[in-house]
Amino acid sequence: MSKSKPSSKKSAAPEEVKSRKPAPMKTHEKKKGKAEDADSMAKRQREISVSEFFAKNRHLLGFDNPKKALLTAVKEAVDNSLDACEEAHILPEIEVKLERLSAPIVEAAPENEKDAKEGKDSKKRKGPVPTERYRLTITDNGPGIVATQIPKIFAKLLYGSKFHRLKMSRGQQGIGISAAGMYGQMTTGKPMRITSKLPKKDKAHFTELQIDTKKNTPDVLSEKDVDWKFKSPSGTSVEITLEGRYQRGRQSIDEFILQNTLSNPHGHFRFIDVDNQVFDYPRKTKELPEVPSEIKPHPYGVELGRFHQMAAETTARSLKTFLSNDFSRVSDKVASEILSTAGVKDVPASKITPHHLNKVHEAIPKVSIMSPPTDCIVPIGEELIMNTLKQHSKADFYTAVSRSPAVYRGNPFMVECALAYGGDLSGEEPMTVFRFANRVPLQFQPAACATFRVLTKLDWKKYGLNQPRNSLPVGPIAILIHVASVWVPFTSESKEAIADYPEIKQEIRLAVLECARQLSLHVNRAYRAAEAERKANYIDTYIPFIGEALQEMLKLSDSQKDKVVSTLRNTLERSKIDGD
Repeated sequence: MSKSKPSSKKSAAPEEVKSRKPAPMKTHEKKKGKAEDADSMAKRQREISVSEFFAKNRHLLGFDNPKKALLTAVKEAVDNSLDACEEAHILPEIEVKLERLSAPIVEAAPENEKDAKEGKDSKKRKGPVPTERYRLTITDNGPGIVATQIPKIFAKLLYGSKFHRLKMSRGQQGIGISAAGMYGQMTTGKPMRITSKLPKKDKAHFTELQIDTKKNTPDVLSEKDVDWKFKSPSGTSVEITLEGRYQRGRQSIDEFILQNTLSNPHGHFRFIDVDNQVFDYPRKTKELPEVPSEIKPHPYGVELGRFHQMAAETTARSLKTFLSNDFSRVSDKVASEILSTAGVKDVPASKITPHHLNKVHEAIPKVSIMSPPTDCIVPIGEELIMNTLKQHSKADFYTAVSRSPAVYRGNPFMVECALAYGGDLSGEEPMTVFRFANRVPLQFQPAACATFRVLTKLDWKKYGLNQPRNSLPVGPIAILIHVASVWVPFTSESKEAIADYPEIKQEIRLAVLECARQLSLHVNRAYRAAEAERKANYIDTYIPFIGEALQEMLKLSDSQKDKVVSTLRNTLERSKIDGD
């Protein structure tokens, strides 16, 4: 039996073990926080305002980088100006002026060749990336704004007149222009400056204000009556000082204003850039678009919770009159049919119970109800949308189509499409796509938009275009798609992409296919014309030689040879036409 070897290490004496002290905590180790209980957590809880939320999450509104923030501010102000002018039956005249208040930022070049090749900047930044400061002024010739409403419109989020109405408009939520002012206030500390003149007033009203983000309330710093320095008898001028980055080209202010001329041919736009260059875009028509009518909610698009809320707020005296008065396309006969299907009797409004409403709501889809009226949306029109595309893209072929109105979730909508092909359009670049929603250009998040998803799923190879998988086709083609609705389902509050509603995607697809069919006819005609020209060249090339050979073989005179050549040419021309 082998003996185990004694350990070479000496065991510590019991006294030494007891005398050891715990090692001091290292500096990088963090001390644990004190445990919370319900009372301590309750003391920290408080309500936050919508302004405070969006101040911390401004990327949701389109203010996530300096370049985009500057464009978003312009977009929100121009949209408001166009809406105001059209509602007042005034041909819009809008001026956008951008002034640089700080020196342009020049990116530091890499110090050595290795960093330059790898795209690195060898200089380490000690702080945030610097931005530029601008003064943005947007002026319109609209009806003006009542002085008491100016603070709430420009310095209170979710305040406006468009959210509660079912009619086509550019703005929807009452956030945009207030958010632009809030962004300027956060980045520069400067307040908004608004000057507005009513037509019956001799003086304009000037207001300088900022937004209290914790309360979502306006803070008026000063206000007074001033002279109106513009030619129009009324209008509004908004001045915002903000940080941003101005660049020309794609997704720029220049492109946004140019695209507005496509979707708003009745507007006169003027842009003065940071170099004081003036870009003037006269209107292409003096006909104002029709003013859309406001409609009531359609019962097919009202969810149960909203249905209960409407019943609680109704002024109708009974359940039947609630259905016929508060909803679109519900006559007394249809209301009676709904109640009969639900197995519910007509009861006074004071005796309507949740059980009644649940039964009625379940019965609504079982009753045939007409689609909602479509006078609440106003399309651009095939002729105008094609003419404006002609002025932007010099092509050989143009076509346009306006689809009949359709419905999603009870909301009427309509899709228009225009297509240009050939000419000066590049055959080596992907398809040029102009996206619009309620006449507003959509310049960001194309991959998230229903429009792009439809275009990439279509087979464009049959029209002679190369198409990488799940991508836009490559070729000399430009397409314009406009979705008009009483409520456009955007993917976010920044209103940059249209959500994937099956009904909307189907209408976009049908509109594009209709334009594509016209393109197919054009391409086939062009192919036949090319073939005819090729055959004509063959005739002109070889007929004289055939005539000389026949002359030599048959001993024909020159006049006889000419007659034979003419007969052959005519015969071949007729056979070519018959073959076509």
